[in-house]
Amino acid sequence: MIKKIEQYIPIVGDAIVSNLIKKSKKLINKKILNINSTFIGGGVSEILKSLVPLVNNIGIDSEWRVLHGNPDFYNISKKIHNGLQGSNVTFSDEEKKLYLETNEEYCTYTDIKHDFVIIHDPQPLPIAQYIHQKQPWIWRCHIDLSEPNKDLWNFLKPLIFRYDIIIVSREEYKKNDLPIEQTIISPAIDPLIEKNLICNEENAKYLFKKYGIPTDKPLISQVSRMDIWKDPEGLLEIFRKVKEKVDCRLLYCYNSAPDDPEGEIILNRIKEKCKDLKNDVLFYGGENARLVNAVQTFSNVIVQKSIKEGFCLAVTEALWKGTPVVASNIGGIPSQIIDGETGYLVNAYDYNGFSDKIVELLKNKNLSKEIGMKAREYVKNNFLVTRLIDDYLNLLNYLVN
Repeated sequence: MIKKIEQYIPIVGDAIVSNLIKKSKKLINKKILNINSTFIGGGVSEILKSLVPLVNNIGIDSEWRVLHGNPDFYNISKKIHNGLQGSNVTFSDEEKKLYLETNEEYCTYTDIKHDFVIIHDPQPLPIAQYIHQKQPWIWRCHIDLSEPNKDLWNFLKPLIFRYDIIIVSREEYKKNDLPIEQTIISPAIDPLIEKNLICNEENAKYLFKKYGIPTDKPLISQVSRMDIWKDPEGLLEIFRKVKEKVDCRLLYCYNSAPDDPEGEIILNRIKEKCKDLKNDVLFYGGENARLVNAVQTFSNVIVQKSIKEGFCLAVTEALWKGTPVVASNIGGIPSQIIDGETGYLVNAYDYNGFSDKIVELLKNKNLSKEIGMKAREYVKNNFLVTRLIDDYLNLLNYLVN
C-alpha cells in the first residue's frame, strides 16, 4: 500500500501533518538521493522504505539506491562497522583498495545529478570523492562514533572531508576532530507499516502456533540481528538467572542482511551453548513483519542486551506497542527510555540487574501495563516518522538557504 502523509493525521494530529506540507513547499522540484548498502535487513533500510515514499508524497523528488558489492566487500565493510564502534580491527592495503574500488566502480554506472545527496553509513562513504558535483553532500552515520578505532578513523577521515554536513543520532557521537558541521537527528519508526500496526491476540496466537512458539509460559524476547554488539550470548546468561526465579522462555527473533556476514556464526554458537535448556530457548529467523509485530506485542518483556548501539529501532518498536523493555544503558537507547518510567535501563554488563528487572516485570502485571502505556506515548511524541521528516525538511531548507 502506498501511503499518503494525510493517513498519519489520526496518530499525530492535524497540526503536525499540515506543518510538514507547508515546509515542503520550499523544496518542491528539488531532488534528493539516498544511498545505502542493503535493501533488506537492519534499521537503515527500514527507515528509507518509509521515508522516501512519504517525502515523494509531499512533493519532493526522493530516490533510494543501493550500493552493490561482493562478499569480500561486505566482510570488509562489517569490519569497518565494528571498528567505528571500537573493535580492535586491522585492515590490509588490499582490503582498503577493495573498499575504495567497489565504491569507485559503482560510480561508473550511476548518474548523480540531484540537489541533495545523503550517504548512509560507512559502506558507501567513499562515493563522494568520485562524484564532482556542486550539490550539498550529507553523510548520515547511524553508528555509535563515540570511540572509533584510531587507525580506522584516520583512514576514513579524509573521505568524510568531502561532505558538507554530518548527521549523527546523539550528541555523544559528534567528533571534535572533524572540521565539518555536525547535527543530530534521531531515527524513527513508521506506525503504519505492517510491523507496527495494532496486532490482535487472535492473530498473534495463530502466528505463534504456525511458527512453533509455545504460549504456556511467560515469554522474554530480543528482536535484533545476530551480532556481537547485540550480545546474544550475554542475554543467554541473563535468561539462566531469570529462569531460576520464574519458569519462562527466551526467544531470539533475529533477521539478517546481505552486508552482515557474521550472523550465522554467532547463531550456531548460541545454539550450541543452550542445548541444556531444551525447549526453553527458541529461535526464529526471517523478515516476517507480522510475526515480529506479534512477538513485540505479546512478549511479556522485550530485552535489548546490547553492548554498543547507534540507536536501536527494535527498542522503539517494542515501546510503541506498549510492551515493557529492559535494555542496556548505552548508545542511543537512553534517548528512548526514561528509566523506571517508560522502561528500565541497566548497565550492559550487570547480568543480575537485568535479571532482577525482568523478574520484577514478569511478576507484576500492573507495573508492566503502566510502563507500557507511558512508553507508547513517549514514542508517539518523539520517535515517529513524521518527526523524522520534519527534521530532514529543516536540514534541507537550511542547506538551501
